[in-house]
Amino acid sequence: MSYLGLDIGTTGCKALAFGADGSPYTLAYREYTTHFGADGSAELDAAFVAECCRAVIHEAAAAACAENDPVQALAVSSQGEAVTPVGADGAFLAPAMVSSDARPAPTVTRYAGKAQRLYEVTGHTAHPMFTLFKLAYLREASPDVWKNAAHFFCFEDLLHFILGVAEPAISWSLAGRTVLFDVRRHAWDAELLRGAGVSEDRLARPLPSGAVAGVVSDAAAARCGLPPGVTVVTGGHDQVCAALGCGATAPGTAMYALGTVECLTATLEGAVFADAMQIGNLCTYDHCVPNRYVTVAFTLTGGNLFRWFRDEWGQAEVAQAERDGENVFDKLFALMPSAPTTLLALPYFTPTGTPFFDVEATGAILGLRLSTKRGEVLRALLEGLAFEMRRNLAILESAGIPVEELRVTGGGSLHRDALQIRADVLGRDIVRVETAQAGCLGAALLACAAHTQTPVESLAASWVRTGERVTPNSQNAALYSDRFATYLQLYPALCDLTPKRASQ
Repeated sequence: MSYLGLDIGTTGCKALAFGADGSPYTLAYREYTTHFGADGSAELDAAFVAECCRAVIHEAAAAACAENDPVQALAVSSQGEAVTPVGADGAFLAPAMVSSDARPAPTVTRYAGKAQRLYEVTGHTAHPMFTLFKLAYLREASPDVWKNAAHFFCFEDLLHFILGVAEPAISWSLAGRTVLFDVRRHAWDAELLRGAGVSEDRLARPLPSGAVAGVVSDAAAARCGLPPGVTVVTGGHDQVCAALGCGATAPGTAMYALGTVECLTATLEGAVFADAMQIGNLCTYDHCVPNRYVTVAFTLTGGNLFRWFRDEWGQAEVAQAERDGENVFDKLFALMPSAPTTLLALPYFTPTGTPFFDVEATGAILGLRLSTKRGEVLRALLEGLAFEMRRNLAILESAGIPVEELRVTGGGSLHRDALQIRADVLGRDIVRVETAQAGCLGAALLACAAHTQTPVESLAASWVRTGERVTPNSQNAALYSDRFATYLQLYPALCDLTPKRASQ
C-alpha cells in the first residue's frame, strides 16, 4: 500500500508516493507561471494548475504501480490564501488570486475598527494576502463573476472538487489562512462571512487534517491514473504539512523552510493570543497534528536575495558552474569569508514579512569600503536574513514560545556553510531532514494515518529521518549576539530615509 502527497505551490506542483514504511518513489513535478499585472495583480490560471496536478498525480501513481504498490489514499498540501471562483457547471470563472496579489489592499482599511475581533477570532491580523480581502475585492471589481460563482475554493478543496469528491473539504489549517475561520470553534465565522457577503454554502466544509473527505470518482481516477476507490484525506496549509514532514510536531521545535521565502513554523501546545504576537503580526492557527497549533514567521526576500546576487554579481561563477556541471551556489558560497563580516545588511529587498508587514521598506548594506569583497557582501546578506529570523524568535520568546531546535528543509538546506552561519546567528541547533519534499511527505503521512487508523505523530516518528545536526560556534554566536542589538536599530533608523517616506 502506498500513499500520495500532492504539494500545490505558487510556482509549481509536486506529487510523491510513499510506501507503508515511508520510503519514497519517484517525484513528479510540473511548473506553471504566476501572472503579474501593473495593477498589482498576481494570478494563476487555475485550469492549467488543475491539469498540472492531474499530470503529477498520474506520474507519481504510475511510479508506485511500477513497484506493485498502488496508491490507497492521498492528501493535499496547499499554498495558502489563493482563491478560485467556480460556477455551478464546474467552470473556473476567473484566475486564482494568489497571496501576493496586492489589489485587495484598499479593502483592508475597512476592517480597522474590527481589528481586535478579527485577531481574537481568526488568530490573524489584517493583510491583503488573506482570502477575506480577496473576496471583498472580487465582489466589487467583478460583480458578474461574484454573482455566477457557486463556490469559492482554495487549492486543497479545489482539488477535491476536481477529483470528484461529493462534498469537497478544506482542512482547518488552510481554512485558518482565509481569515474567515474561527480557529478555536473550528467553524466559519458568521459575522465575517456576512461582512464579506459570502454564504457558508459557497465555501468548502472545514474538517481537521487527516479526516476522510471522500473518494476519488471513477472518472477522475481514470483521468489521473489512480486505481478505483482511492481515499481523499484532508491535508493542510503547505507550511504546516511541511512542518509535519520535518517532524516539527511538538512545542520547542520549528520547521525552518529555506526557499524563495524563508519561513519559520513553530509548533504550539494550544492557541496563543498574546499582545506581542498581535503587534508582531504573528498568527496562530491549526497544525495538521491533532490538538496542536502553529505560528508562522517569515521574510519575503529569502532565497530571492541569493538569486539577485547571482544575477547581478555572479556571472563568472554562473559560467564556470555551467562548464563544470556544478551548482552555481556552491561556487558563490565558497567566496564567503569564514569569519563574521564587519558589514550589516537589512534584507528588505522586497516588502517585509513579519513582524512589520511593511510594503514600502527597502534594504541596506552598511559598512562598505573599497576593500570590500563580493564574498563579504554575500555573507552579510545571509547574516541579515538570519538576524531577521532572530528578531521574530525574540518576539515568540517574549510571548512565552521558546524554540530550541530548527528542522530545516528547502533548497537552502543543501549548503553546509550557510546553515552554520544561521546556527551561529540564531544561537540554536539546526537539524537537516533527509527529504527535500517535506510538504509531500507531510500530506502522505496524513493520508496513511487516516487509511491505517494510526496516530500521525507515531507515523512521523518512523517516516521522518533526520540527518546532520549543525550546532552554533560559540565564539561566532557571542559576536552575533552583541551585534543583534545594533541590527534591531536599523529598520527604525532607516524608515524616514527611504525616498517614498521622505516625500510624504
